[in-house]
Amino acid sequence: MSFAECAVILLAGVAAGTINTVVGSGTLITFPTLLAFGVPPVTANVSNTLGLVPGSLSGAWGYRAELVGQRARIIRFGIASALGAVIGALLLLVLPSSAFRAIVPVLIFIGVTLVLLGPRLTARLEARAGDRDRPSHGSGWVAPAVMGAGVYGGYFGAAQGVIVLGIFGVGLDDTLQRQNALKNIVVPCANATAAVVFAFSGRIDWLIVLLLAVGATVGGQIGSTVGRKLPPPLLRGVIVLVGVVALVSFFM
Repeated sequence: MSFAECAVILLAGVAAGTINTVVGSGTLITFPTLLAFGVPPVTANVSNTLGLVPGSLSGAWGYRAELVGQRARIIRFGIASALGAVIGALLLLVLPSSAFRAIVPVLIFIGVTLVLLGPRLTARLEARAGDRDRPSHGSGWVAPAVMGAGVYGGYFGAAQGVIVLGIFGVGLDDTLQRQNALKNIVVPCANATAAVVFAFSGRIDWLIVLLLAVGATVGGQIGSTVGRKLPPPLLRGVIVLVGVVALVSFFM
């Protein structure tokens, strides 16, 4: 891998770390980048999942003030997300590469669609959450739904954060910022668990993991500070563009 390619992957990690904290679709930046450099799809997905974990944790640290009083939620939904991720990661490793190539374009399309619907989803969540500060543990269906999102996250994970935030918006009685902070803990639980499974698969490119980890860690801090001030349409436009490029690359 050339120096220029390493630099691009590092910068993609920064972008993904920022976007994951603010929007939750950073994989739509890093995964197509790795494919463009000729990295096999499964190796790209496995290495990407592991490499972005530090960035998610960095973003969660930036949201630590909004996490106060959410310990019970973190434990409950974090475990559910992790259990789902084990299933998703095993499916990725057990199913043939041909299945991954067939499924991933569909998942990318779903991820891009979720990003496009993000403004409408956010508006509905804000209207529902309002200025409420009273925490709740959520409806009984929230944990199973988070587990289902974890299965998706363990297998691929693009826009998993958007899915989880949507679940919290409907099932939890709290402000949107606190829901987003919780999302920044729950999603890394899935990614980290899947990464443990992948670590024994022999399909990890550790140089890619290192580059993404460094970049995503920086991006996580940007996302939790400056990133929330960036125009959402610009971020979404970049994600959608890269997602479309990824779809085209799969069919070429």
